[in-house]
Formats: sequence, C-alpha cells, structure tokens
Amino acid sequence: MYRSHVLVCGGTGCTSSGSQRLLEVLKEELQKQGLDKEVSVVQTGCHGLCAMGPIMVVYPDASFYCLVKEEYIPEIVSEHLLKGRPVEKYLYKEAEGKGEDIKALADTDFFRKQKRIALRNCGVINPEVIDEYIGTGGYQALGKVLTEMTPDEVIQVVLDSGLRGRGGAGFPTGLKWKLAKANAADQKYVCCNADEGDPGAFMDRSVLEGDPHAVLEAMAIAGYAIGASQGFIYVRAEYPIAVQRLKIAIAQAREYDLLGKNIFGSGFDFDIDLRLGAGAFVCGEETALMVSIEGNRGEPRVRPPFPALKGLFGKPTILNNVETYANIAQIIVNGAEWFASMGTEKSKGTKVFALGGKINNTGLVEIPMGTTLREIIEEIGGGIPNGKKFKAAQTGGPSGGCIPAEHFDIEIDYDNLLSIGAMMGSGGLIVLDEDACMVDIAKFFLEFTVEESCGKCTPCRVGTKRMWEILDRITKGQGKLEDLDKLEELANYIKQNSLCGLGQTAPNPVLSTMRYFRDEYEAHITEKRCPSGVCKALLSYTIDPAKCTGCTACSRKCPVGAISGTLKNPHEIDQTKCIKCGVCMETCKFGAISKH
Repeated sequence: MYRSHVLVCGGTGCTSSGSQRLLEVLKEELQKQGLDKEVSVVQTGCHGLCAMGPIMVVYPDASFYCLVKEEYIPEIVSEHLLKGRPVEKYLYKEAEGKGEDIKALADTDFFRKQKRIALRNCGVINPEVIDEYIGTGGYQALGKVLTEMTPDEVIQVVLDSGLRGRGGAGFPTGLKWKLAKANAADQKYVCCNADEGDPGAFMDRSVLEGDPHAVLEAMAIAGYAIGASQGFIYVRAEYPIAVQRLKIAIAQAREYDLLGKNIFGSGFDFDIDLRLGAGAFVCGEETALMVSIEGNRGEPRVRPPFPALKGLFGKPTILNNVETYANIAQIIVNGAEWFASMGTEKSKGTKVFALGGKINNTGLVEIPMGTTLREIIEEIGGGIPNGKKFKAAQTGGPSGGCIPAEHFDIEIDYDNLLSIGAMMGSGGLIVLDEDACMVDIAKFFLEFTVEESCGKCTPCRVGTKRMWEILDRITKGQGKLEDLDKLEELANYIKQNSLCGLGQTAPNPVLSTMRYFRDEYEAHITEKRCPSGVCKALLSYTIDPAKCTGCTACSRKCPVGAISGTLKNPHEIDQTKCIKCGVCMETCKFGAISKH
C-alpha cells in the first residue's frame, strides 16, 4: 500500500519539456532514498496548464509542482516525500501556502471555473492501464447499456441530453445516431474523427493521450445504438503518443473482452481499428475522412446522400469527434438531465478549448457553455502578457472568425458565436493582443486553407487563391479600395458554391476581420500603413540623430549592412537595403531607432 502518489504529466507538451526524463530521475531518487516501496510514480495525460510544464502533482495533499527541473527532484523527494514538507518554492504560484494552508488545485484561478467531463481523467489516471480507467467508473456505462437498455433508449438519452457535435458544426449527436439506426444494412460503421488539424488546436490529442478508453467505450455504445459491429478511429500520424496509447488501450480492451465478440455476454459484437492520417486538413471533413479510410485520396463526396445513409464503404455510418465521444459514458451513467443542466438553452454541457496565442496560461480548459470570453481569458487564462490590451480572439481556426473586444463579454455557445460572425469550431482559441494586425491574421488563415484545399472543386481551389493574392497585395501596400468589394464578392461565392466545409468556411476569417476591423484594411490601402507595425513591406526603421550616440552596435548587428555611420556620429539606415528584421531596434540601448 503506497502512502503517496506522484503524478507526472506525460502529455505531448510536458514530454517535449523533458517529463520522461523526470520520471526516470524521480524513480532513481526514490530508490536511492529507500522510498520506492512507499511512493508510487504514475504517468498521466495532460493536466491542462501546459504553460507550466513539466508538471508533477503529489497526492494525497495535491501539491502542484510546475516547471519542474531534474535538479529539483532530490530536494522534493527528501523534503516532501520523506519528511512531508512541500517545497514551496517549486509549487505553482497560486497553490503556495504554509503546510495545510496550501491552496487546493481546484481553488486556483485556472481550475476554479472549469467543469471537467471530457477531461475528467486527464492528468488523473495512467492512460496506459485499463484498471485505472475501470477504477474511476470506466466501462460501467457500456455494461449498463448492454444489460439494461435498448438501442432506442440509448439514443433517446443522448437526444435528451442536448449533446451537440464538438467537431465544429454542432449537429445534435442523438439525431445523427437516430438517422443511422433507421437505415437498415448488413453492415454499419462507427467512426471517430481524431484528425485535428486547426493551427493551435490540441483538444482531441490531449483526450486520446490522457483517457483513450473513454473514446473506445463511447464508440462501443454508439455501435450498439445504431447496430454497428465495427469502428474506426482516424487519427493523424503526427500524434505519436496518442497513437501509441490508443494501440495499448485497444489491446487491453480486447484482452478484457470489452471489445470483440459477445461483450458482457450480451451477444453484441464490436471491434475498433486505427487508421492513420497523413496530415491533410481536408480529411477532417466527414466524407473526405471516410474516403481516406477506404484507401483513396482524401477528397470530399457530394452530399446527399449523407453518411447516415451511405458512408464508409457505402454503408450507414456515424462520425463524431473525440470530444463528443468523451462525453457519452458520463451522460449514460449520470443521466440526460445531469448533462442538460449545464450550459445554455441550446448549447448543453461543457466545451474544451485550447488556449493559445497572447495568453499567460497557455493550455487546455473545459468550461460550461455560457461562460463569457472575458472569464476564459482574464480569469482562467491569466490575462494577456506584458500588460497588453485584448484585441480579438480567433475561434474555430481557419474555418472560424474573430471575436473583437466589443464582444469581450459574450457568453460562449454555438448560436451566440454564429450571431457575431464567428463559430465554435473544434475548440481552438487564439488570443490576439493590441499588436496584432488583423489583415495579416486573415492572410495567415487563408494561406493555410489555400495550401490544404484538396483542389477537387474550383470555387475553393481557385477562389481562395485569388482572395489570398488580394490580401497579399494589401499587406504590401499595393491594394485598392475596390479590392475590399472583390474580397466580399469572392468570399460569398466561395461559401455558397464550394463542395465541402473547408471551402464553405474558408472565407470566414476574412469576412469577420473586415466586419470588425475594416479601418485596418483601409489604412493598409489608403495610407500605405500597417497600424500594428506587422506588415514588413509597409514598415520603415529610422534613426533619430538627436538620440544616436554613434556606438555602432546597430550597424554591427545588421545582417545586410544597411546601416552606415562613423564612431560617435549619428548613423543612417539605407531603406533600399533594409529587410525590416528589427534587429537594429532591439539592439539600440538609447531608444534612437523607431519603426513607422
């Protein structure tokens, strides 16, 4: 019987910061100090506070160590694990205290307003040990479904819960299942979309790394509900930790007869296989994903027929994303009313967001629907670094739109975001401060969709390229006011005529930034000026002769020799040679160099 447990984050973020080495050092130190029989070391998934990794939590007192280095381990072992005295200087700053006064992790600003359902086991259990998942109630929902409920009853519970698809479109999950069940076929399929491709998004990856059995259990429940015997998880190959843990979880579930033939003696057969994606963003679209599973080039199909009638291999198929499945078992166990009691009238439950960009607490959060953007950024996210002001938040990645400061207090749910020209998307939330150029942001996301277009339909293949070319001209000071009308005309045509969701939503970042930041577009065009000083072609660096001491530091650092002058005399910048890198401004200690 262990008296203490040390949970070490083994998610991608902490792994990249060296948590695997910390695990080894910790085990070695415990053995050295004779504590290896008294203290258990557990590798977990993501705790959420990625900005503070590597993370280590000691139970039973829940002491939260962050930014842990190898050299901290001997002191933590000797003082905390041996003598029972937490080493406060290494604790997460909000959890600091004296002895029993150490603040519980749940009471810190980052966790206080969160409600963890999809992430309930992430950072809590070892995702590679099925017994730990079962110990937290895992597979109880599957057992209940197979022994106590009919398929129609399962679907009704999901319908009554109000769960909507967390992949972006927000389609009612229970309705999707109901449609698939209604279509008779000799074979049906359950698919999981784990092809998370939005820049800055890592929600699904973290669930798979921290709680893979939650997805397997939910897919089996879905299979029972619609009458399917085979499932496929389509996961991107760039997620090696998630892929490895899924393989382990599937093997364990098969060994425990929780996947395979005659599950729980019910006569129900269901198995799951993995299919690895090669990083094509378009394969996040449901029909393109299914085409890719079939072994063909990932291109969308014309709909209708929809997958519920004719999907994978031409058979009735349902496709939900990782986060959607991660809610299912909890809804079955706790009831539809429990889930529906959270959130807003039309958006029930919680939503996982990956907080990134200009935010202090970069990481993974799960909040009840209806939480305001201000609460997410200022309280949970810890605000914006360096005292900068909030300018906008980009939600939904390349398919979404921006939420400007005027809507800082908007309650986050599907319909509210659509009403202001944004969208929920899968859950990426990129925070932008006052230094961001919204024209450049729109160009960045549009460039992404241009590169990721499969090319099957002309509106997306050609239209998005033409839009990007216009934006490129504007950021170089070569735009005209009529270009703004052209952008809107192209955007609306692409939205209405593209074959799939990639093209239909590609213009959203441009339309939303033009809606709220049109003055920035006009400044680029009429004044040949980037108000945020981001677009290099519109920048110029100058030296104030009154402040320049002639120290020569800037000329020595300039990579292209654009600065000339003699010692102790004012220097000058040759604008024809300057590449606008900003090194000179960073180097100058006298504030003599400015950008315009």
